[in-house]
Amino acid sequence: MRALVTLLTVTLAALFFGPTTAQAASPTPGTGTNTKDAVRSLESVGYDISWPQCGKTLPTGQAFAVVGVNGGTAANTNPCLSSQLKWGSASVGGSSQPKLHLYVNTANPGEVISQITTWPTNNNDSTGFTTANPYGSCGGGNDLPCSWQYGWNRAVQDHVDRFAPAARAAAVSDRASDYVWWLDVETSNTWQSGSAAALQRNAAALEGMTAYFTSTHGAVGLYSTAAQWSSIVGTVDPASNLNDRPNWRPSGSTVANAKTNCSLAPLTTGGFISLTQYVQHGWDKNYSCM
Repeated sequence: MRALVTLLTVTLAALFFGPTTAQAASPTPGTGTNTKDAVRSLESVGYDISWPQCGKTLPTGQAFAVVGVNGGTAANTNPCLSSQLKWGSASVGGSSQPKLHLYVNTANPGEVISQITTWPTNNNDSTGFTTANPYGSCGGGNDLPCSWQYGWNRAVQDHVDRFAPAARAAAVSDRASDYVWWLDVETSNTWQSGSAAALQRNAAALEGMTAYFTSTHGAVGLYSTAAQWSSIVGTVDPASNLNDRPNWRPSGSTVANAKTNCSLAPLTTGGFISLTQYVQHGWDKNYSCM
């Protein structure tokens, strides 16, 4: 899984069928490495980083980067987000992936409403927008409408309150439509459990997040393992907006395994494997399957 972290719309084709991750090492340009070998070894190696890498000297010469917006949970912010966005925007390209991706933590704390302040009580988000909630009206209960609204609200905050100010400070685009937004679905965050209805509420929270990002014309992908996805979400409804999404899948510690995992079954119907992640020397590297 992600090292150190306790942790389509029309734009989908444009974002995912263009420049990809490939070798165990990515050279730093200008270090005397043979140019042909440097290009070959760089190919499509990407890195993903977030708050655990705050204060560390980051790799250079990466083809693309995936930067975490949150600080380990769905309700907080990566304190180094701006500087890491600036680092990610300097990715050199040369792969089929966009140079800069984003990932956000996900959750559904509906079973512990009394312990949190972020559970919705209506269909309005923090900007005052009243959503067209596909599950109906949220009245503050632990149900499908409020689970969906919780996901929408988290996505709004991820974009408007967390990412956009950091992006402007880093002098990169603050438009959600310019990025792939990966939903990080892991058991280390707070989820409902114990019944098929609980898994449906978890899926609804992810659907709410997806609905917001796609409403802004951002592309949305899913990061998880098959086992974690099964325990958190299970099988989603055929009409769910979680279907047909690109996957980013953890793949151990070798690029060979990362390449092999490009052939994994997708997490949802119609999905495909876009990225696989592998950990080497304490860094999360990523291989593009496209």
